[in-house]
Amino acid sequence: MTDAASPASVTTRLFGFAAALACLALGLITLYSSGVGLINPKLHRAVGFALAVIVAVAVSQKRRRATTPLHLFLDVALILAGLWSIWSFHFVQTEMETALYDVTTRDAWPALAGLVVFLELCRRLWGWGLFGVGTFGVVYLLFGQDLPGIMAHSGFSLKEVAEALWYNTNKGVFGSITNIVLSTVFIFIIFGVLLEGTGAGDTLLKFAFLATRRTRGGPAHAAILASSMFGTMSGSTVANIVGTGTFTIPMIKKRGFSPTFAAGIEATASSGGQIMPPIMGAAALVMADLTGVGYLNIIVAALFPALFYYFSLFSAVTVEARRQGIDVQEMTVDDQITRTDLINSVLFIGPILVVIGSLLAGLSTSAAGFYAVVVLLVLSVINPEVRGDPARIWHSFLKGAESGATLLIAIAAIGILVGSLDSTGLGLKLANVIASIRGESLFSALLVAMAGALILGMGMPTLPAYLIIILVMGPAIQELGVSMLTAHMFVFYYGVASSLTPPVAIAAYAAAPIARANPLMTAFMSFRLGMAKFIIPFIFAFYPTILIIEEFSLLPFLWIVARTCFCIWLFSSALSGFDRRKLTVPEIVIRFATAFTCLATDPMIHLPAIAIGLALIAFDVRAGRPKAATSEASQ
Repeated sequence: MTDAASPASVTTRLFGFAAALACLALGLITLYSSGVGLINPKLHRAVGFALAVIVAVAVSQKRRRATTPLHLFLDVALILAGLWSIWSFHFVQTEMETALYDVTTRDAWPALAGLVVFLELCRRLWGWGLFGVGTFGVVYLLFGQDLPGIMAHSGFSLKEVAEALWYNTNKGVFGSITNIVLSTVFIFIIFGVLLEGTGAGDTLLKFAFLATRRTRGGPAHAAILASSMFGTMSGSTVANIVGTGTFTIPMIKKRGFSPTFAAGIEATASSGGQIMPPIMGAAALVMADLTGVGYLNIIVAALFPALFYYFSLFSAVTVEARRQGIDVQEMTVDDQITRTDLINSVLFIGPILVVIGSLLAGLSTSAAGFYAVVVLLVLSVINPEVRGDPARIWHSFLKGAESGATLLIAIAAIGILVGSLDSTGLGLKLANVIASIRGESLFSALLVAMAGALILGMGMPTLPAYLIIILVMGPAIQELGVSMLTAHMFVFYYGVASSLTPPVAIAAYAAAPIARANPLMTAFMSFRLGMAKFIIPFIFAFYPTILIIEEFSLLPFLWIVARTCFCIWLFSSALSGFDRRKLTVPEIVIRFATAFTCLATDPMIHLPAIAIGLALIAFDVRAGRPKAATSEASQ
């Protein structure tokens, strides 16, 4: 018997076929619930998770090097146990709606089986980090009463654990976060993957190269611009890196930049796509629901912080190009914008305008996503490649549903943590601890919150990282006196920044193989290049006028925008040790100190700092002139 006809191979193909049907069903349910009609919430969540379990098992099989009969047995057992536990959830919820019903010990066993299934699938798909988060939630509820100090709680029986984590439509696995993902986020995940499948990503790259053709950085600047546009729609750092980096990284290296720098700039630019309006990936959609702030307001609030971040990346590339002596180069013929590119630009301009127009017209966020998908599918026929291979739309639709299904598995682990924190009150206890540590200083309290956020989010995708951080750190940050939106934006930035933080910098590790660079060195390069992402949250925490929708005043707004841009330039040049020329160690130290003090709230501090910064730049320009003149004379 050949390998192709072996029972394991046949069973794997059957799993793949079942997963494709599950993805199709998930996609159709998403389209219906977003743009046609509502689905009963308990049924929507139960069916969504049931289909996600089938998809997750099939995806984990594809990632496995070899499948043995034992593996197949465990996979079938996971699916059956998962479906049994999900049916139990639906049954109990139905009974609760029609009569007085209390969760029994008998109901606890399928709930426990469901928790085990989702945690195991989470380990397979997302690694040990999220698995550990979910496992902590279960173990803490069961045995936390024996812990010392603030960690101790009153104790929970197996039945109470099942009720808190499984049969709860507010918190837990089937809680409100799951509802937000299914009803709002899912349609935008499908939209982002379809956008890539229709060829819009290739056209974005072309326009990015055209816009940056006269800059020193060239392809490095193009990578920043393309990643900001592509990342805001895809919502995935790794997908952004793969989608744009395979093309931009080799060109950045060809321009003369080191492999480590090429991978680092792509990683930082791709991670920043999720903080860039108008779509900002999935986390902004969840933020709008959790805060009660309109999605349009979230977009407006996020605009200038995102522009600051990308200005910092542009500055870093400019300084690095100067340091390596890289000059402006002409575009090649392949970089030219063709008539087909101009036509294909409608593929991303049209749907984005539909999203914004739908929101302005008062439609729900999910409806905006639905109409964007419909418009994108209609417009996709203008691309000759789509007309030649219509199946790519089908594959992209299934791939989008698959991405959403795997995200649901991660959300299950987050739901377990949510149920655990809510039932024990641990989040509020931690908030009190942070409040006692911070004393009277807002700055020191935000530093503690930043450190905790980076640790909690390390090694996780943005949405799970953001949710974990806001659940644990959110109450503490709001007690500092900042608004709810500012607190959410603060932890959202560090949820994104955690993908750049060594040693678990998943964005850097995804970009390094493409550039053939050392992963750890790429992680440190990404950390350095993306350093502005660690500073910007402090700026809008102290100057909420930058968020526009809170405490906006024109003159203070313009003043802090100018100071922030000046600070970023000083900071970028100090990190590179170069501006118009190589900087000395004392100059680097002074630039660092000046950059930070430019942002001080007291004018008696930031005004002298600005004067010192201007003097440093003027001295650098003057000191760089003789070298330029000497080099011209020698040629």
